[in-house]
Formats: sequence, C-alpha cells, structure tokens
Amino acid sequence: MFQTSASLLERLAHSSDEQAWQRLVDLYQPLLYSWLNRHGLQATDAEDLVQAVLVVVVRELPTFEHNHRPGAFRKWLRTILSNRLRAFWKAQEHQPVAPGDSAFEETLKRLEDDQSGLSRLWDLEHNRHVVARLLEQIRSQVAPNTWLAFYKVALEEKAEESVAAELGLSVNAVYIAKYRVLKCLRQEGRGLID
Repeated sequence: MFQTSASLLERLAHSSDEQAWQRLVDLYQPLLYSWLNRHGLQATDAEDLVQAVLVVVVRELPTFEHNHRPGAFRKWLRTILSNRLRAFWKAQEHQPVAPGDSAFEETLKRLEDDQSGLSRLWDLEHNRHVVARLLEQIRSQVAPNTWLAFYKVALEEKAEESVAAELGLSVNAVYIAKYRVLKCLRQEGRGLID
C-alpha cells in the first residue's frame, strides 16, 4: 500500500530528498508547459520559462510557509509564473521583434488577480492536473482490486454494493479500498490542492 508520513511539500521543505524533488518536477512540469504553450509562447520559450519557474520553486520552497488557506501553494506557483513571464517579456522588448504588448500586460494582470476568470481557470486546471497525476502515482502503488473498487465507486459513481458484486468483494472491502485511496490522495495532495 502506498504510504507517506508527510505531504510532498513538507518533505521538500525539510530535506534535500532527490526523489521528492523529482516528483515535484514530474508533477508540475507538464502543467506549466501546457499552460504556457496554450497562452501564446513558442515551445522553446515555454520550455525555458518552465525551467525558470522550477528554479525559483526549488530555491524558494524551503522558505515557503503555507498559510492553511485553500490554494496557497497554487497561488504561490501562479505568482512565480506571472513574475517569470513578466521578466521574460521585459527582456524580449530589447529584441528586434517585441512579442509583448498591452494585451499581454492585461493578461498578466488577470492571471495575478485572484478573482479573474483566467486565475480561476489556472486554479481549476491546476487542481485537475495535480489530482490526476497523484492518482496515477497512487494507482501504481495499490493492489489492482483496490484501485478498481476505488475507481468504480469514486470516479464512476457506482454503488458500493454493485461494485462489490461485480468484483467479488465484500461491501466492506469496497469501502476500505475507497477509503485507502482517498486517504493517500489527501496525504499526497495536502498543501498542493487544499
């Protein structure tokens, strides 16, 4: 069974665990790249910016203090992304073709505004991405029947009794499977999605 004594953020803040750092990079690199690529950056620029954002995260995470408000880490990451984007576009102004304009500045302001639609879109995509990636990791760590019972009840919203009959398990075993996977998800997602 997949077990952890502390969330990923807590492990990273208090150690130099290479595996935990790699896990953070694996978790966030695709989200950042996808976000930047869909919002007008060329692939090479998006790759460079993802690296710049991750460098700041690695450097600053040991001093990051989660304020126990929902989305604190997500907002912190969004702020880092905005700041790196602003620095990127500012540096580009001195190039022969200036890619930034007032529309881009407006986009950055909307990204930084917690109440804007763009900011809410970031929050939604962030949470969906993180939950999906964490569930992938958890799936590889639990028994196939545990995963299947969880999946059918929690994600397909089937009744526990019908899942138990379908999988040849007791209803209690289905409840336990759902509980175990959700517990792992809560542990691993603590600070990332809450």
